[in-house]
Amino acid sequence: MYTQKLTLLLFLLSGVPASIAGSGTVTLDSCRRMAVDNNKELRQTDMQRRAAGFNRKSAFTSYLPKISATGFYMHTDKEISLLSEDQKNSLSHIGDALSMPALNAAGQGLADALRTDTRNMGGVAVMLTQPIYMGGKIRAYNEITRYAEQIAGDKHRLCYQNLIVSVDETYWSIVQLTARKRLAESYLNLVTTLDHDIEMMIAEGLATKADGLSVKVKVNEAKVTVIQVNNGIEIMKMNLCRLCGLAPDTPLRLADEDGEPLPDDDNEFIGTPDAWESRPELSAMGTSVRIHEEKIKLVRSEFLPSVALTGGYLASNPSVFNSFEKKFKGMWSVGVAVKIPLLTWGDRVYKVNAAKAEAVAAKLDYEETREKIELQVAQCRRKVTEARERYAASVSSQAEADENLRYATLGLKEGVIPVSNVLEAQTAWLSAKSGLITADIDLRLAELYLKKSLGTIR
Repeated sequence: MYTQKLTLLLFLLSGVPASIAGSGTVTLDSCRRMAVDNNKELRQTDMQRRAAGFNRKSAFTSYLPKISATGFYMHTDKEISLLSEDQKNSLSHIGDALSMPALNAAGQGLADALRTDTRNMGGVAVMLTQPIYMGGKIRAYNEITRYAEQIAGDKHRLCYQNLIVSVDETYWSIVQLTARKRLAESYLNLVTTLDHDIEMMIAEGLATKADGLSVKVKVNEAKVTVIQVNNGIEIMKMNLCRLCGLAPDTPLRLADEDGEPLPDDDNEFIGTPDAWESRPELSAMGTSVRIHEEKIKLVRSEFLPSVALTGGYLASNPSVFNSFEKKFKGMWSVGVAVKIPLLTWGDRVYKVNAAKAEAVAAKLDYEETREKIELQVAQCRRKVTEARERYAASVSSQAEADENLRYATLGLKEGVIPVSNVLEAQTAWLSAKSGLITADIDLRLAELYLKKSLGTIR
């Protein structure tokens, strides 16, 4: 029985979590900073947030007047003529028709004056447009872009929190495995010493060769466990290097590797009962509901009157303000443009109803997610309480296992306790020590997951 228990515990010692690294001695905070500085996904969401900010600023310009300038030049092989060829010929010979030859020159001058000479035309126009009323479209669009910026910020915050959780999980997994390595080495020293003592007892006839072989099996198992744990640590540190943006072979030593710090008993991190309301996922979904409400207004605005003020300056060459002249001349203009939809065959109703249905669906999704998050927070709080209780129990078990092993070792030396009892005591000690390490890390991670569920990771 005790052999099976010890084999199971040795197998558990070889378990490998995953994640985290840096060069030299690094703390948890420095690992977080490196990961934040080098994570591409986090930088991508930051760029998306910045893009959303620029879109919001762009949308605000819709309130302001727009000014545009247009220029053109056109060459044609024919010119526009206000007079027919017969009319031109009649004007040039009007004096002959009236028996007054002197009028021919005046008629020819009139025909020449009416020539447009539009074979080479050029013009420039400067226009100003100021929206006055667009059915609420501009305001709705501004609100949508503002909410989109908030969602982009929530996504960035969520990505940041997920990254911090990954870094913390890896960091504490490495700490856990290094503690297991020390435990495996301590157990190896323990069974090695026992093996030496058993050899002496066999020589004196106080123990059997079967006892010696049982101990040697444990020695070999302990050596294998040390090798497995070392390999696990190397793999996890490579993963930590990846998270922190470092080369996989970067040497790393964690600040918490050598010690066994006690968990923080500060309850402040638990937060207020409704702290999870600011969780980025929930905040983004709530903002999405407001976007759908604005989309209803945006669709409705397409079927409301729109009014805009226009103004500008138009100049052309040839100009027509003093007959036809080969000069650039222009004029100012001011006006009001009104657009009123009259008949849409129910298109407005259909589109508005579709937008309302999408808004209701988004709200239901938000409410369902909110309920799930509330349940998740309650579960995480319970797990923290359970982890603290388990840690306290593990501390007590460790103290009892230490005392039991001490008595068993003394009893073996005095010859009043058999080898099997000592092996059982060592197995119990290994189990208690392993349980304490696990309880310590489980408590830290439970607190981390609670902070994540509350959205309070900073």
